[in-house]
Amino acid sequence: MVSTGHRLPSLNALRAFEVAGRSLNFRIAAEELNVTHGAIAQHIRALEADLGHQLFERLPRSLALTDVGRAYLLEVTRAFELLTEATALARGDPHHVTINVTPSFAARWLIPHLQAFRSAHPEIEVNILATGHMPDFRAANVDLAIRDGSPPFGTGIRSEMLFERRLVAVASPTVVGELGLPRTCEDLRRFVLLHDMENEWPEFLFKVFGKRQIAVAHNISFNLATLAIDAALAGQGIAVASRLYVQQELDRGRLVQMIDASLASGRDYHVLMPARSKNHRAARTVWDWLIHARDGTLLNFPLFGERETASSTSSI
Repeated sequence: MVSTGHRLPSLNALRAFEVAGRSLNFRIAAEELNVTHGAIAQHIRALEADLGHQLFERLPRSLALTDVGRAYLLEVTRAFELLTEATALARGDPHHVTINVTPSFAARWLIPHLQAFRSAHPEIEVNILATGHMPDFRAANVDLAIRDGSPPFGTGIRSEMLFERRLVAVASPTVVGELGLPRTCEDLRRFVLLHDMENEWPEFLFKVFGKRQIAVAHNISFNLATLAIDAALAGQGIAVASRLYVQQELDRGRLVQMIDASLASGRDYHVLMPARSKNHRAARTVWDWLIHARDGTLLNFPLFGERETASSTSSI
C-alpha cells in the first residue's frame, strides 16, 4: 500500500505531462491522447500544483521544460516504460507481431518474403503497418520497425543493420530497345526520368556525370519509391532505386541497369526494437528471422540486397 505521505499524482495528469513534455506542444499532446487542449492544460496545472513546482515555461510561441520538469520527465518516461513492459508480461506472450515499415519496403521486400516466414513460423501472426514516418514506440502499438537511416534511432531502441541502401538507375528492356543505354550525360537527355520523394537523381547524376541537373525529355514524380519502380517496369522511363527493391526484377530481366554505376545512399535499412519488446518472444523470433535473411542463412531463401564492396566506375 502507498502511504499518504507518498500519494501519487493522477495517472491521467502524468500521461498528459509525459506526452506534452515529449512534444513540447499542448495541441499535439491533445491530439495524441484524443482530448482537448484545455484538458491537457488543466492536467498540467493540477500536476504543478500537486508537486509545488513549475514544470513548463510558457513562452510567447512555444513551451520549454524547467530544470525540475526535465528531470521529472526523464523519470516519468522510465516509469511508463516499466508499466508497459510489466503489462506485456502480465498479458502473456501473444503470437502476434506488429511491424512498422515504409510502404516501399513493405511492397518490394517484406511482402514477397512473408511466405518464407509463415512457412517457418506458422504460429506467429504478422501485422504490417506501412507508414512514411518513424513510429513513436511509446505511443504506438508497434513491436518492431524497419526503417532506413543511421543509428542511434532513439533512447532505449535496439537497432541492427539489415541491408545496405545502394542506388542504381533502372528501366524496362523496352526503353533500352527504343533508346539504347545512356553512355554519357548527353545521351541521358533523350530519356524520361522518374522521381520519388527522396529526389536522389541530382546526387546520382553528380556522382556519375559531375552535374546535378540536366535537361531531359520529361520528368515524372511520385510520392513513393515503389511507384517510380512500377513506372520503370511499365516502360515509362528511368528510375533511381534501391538495389534491394529491384534486384529480383534485374535477375529476371524485367529491368535493366541503365548506368554502370551505383551509389551508397548513406541511409541503410535497420530493424529496430523498443525496450518493451525485449521480452516479446514472437517479436524476437521475427528479429532473428530478419537477421538470418540478411545473412542468407535461411534455406531456399534468395538474398536480395547483397552488399557491394565497390562501384563499377571510379566516379562513385
